[in-house]
Amino acid sequence: LGIRMERHCVSALAIAKMLERHPKVKSVSYPWLKSHPQHDIARRQMRAGGGMVSFVLKGSLKKSEHFVSSRRWFTLAESLGGVESLIEHPASMTHASVPKSEREKIGLEDGLIRLSVGIEDTQDLIADLKEGLAQL
Repeated sequence: LGIRMERHCVSALAIAKMLERHPKVKSVSYPWLKSHPQHDIARRQMRAGGGMVSFVLKGSLKKSEHFVSSRRWFTLAESLGGVESLIEHPASMTHASVPKSEREKIGLEDGLIRLSVGIEDTQDLIADLKEGLAQL
């Protein structure tokens, strides 16, 4: 488990940093990024940032749906946390039945994407995400 968690964390941080710099990404939420509001707390309480990364794409609901459904290395799934990389789009999956106005009240934007970063090769995962971003 220790080796697995190390791989999750290293890859997730690399992905979060790439996403944070990308012009088609509005925001990234990952506790090991200095831009995260609880970064200092996370550094005191955790050894690493974990394998979960959330980000908001710029653009429409349709663009976000296309992005998540066309990834090669990330499997579209509502459950997160396995050894394989998974991707979820809450607005069209877990929260699809919630009216858009209600989703917006709780901060759930149409462009929100959640990643569960697995143990695959980090560069393969980054290339997959970059490819999807280039198609937007």
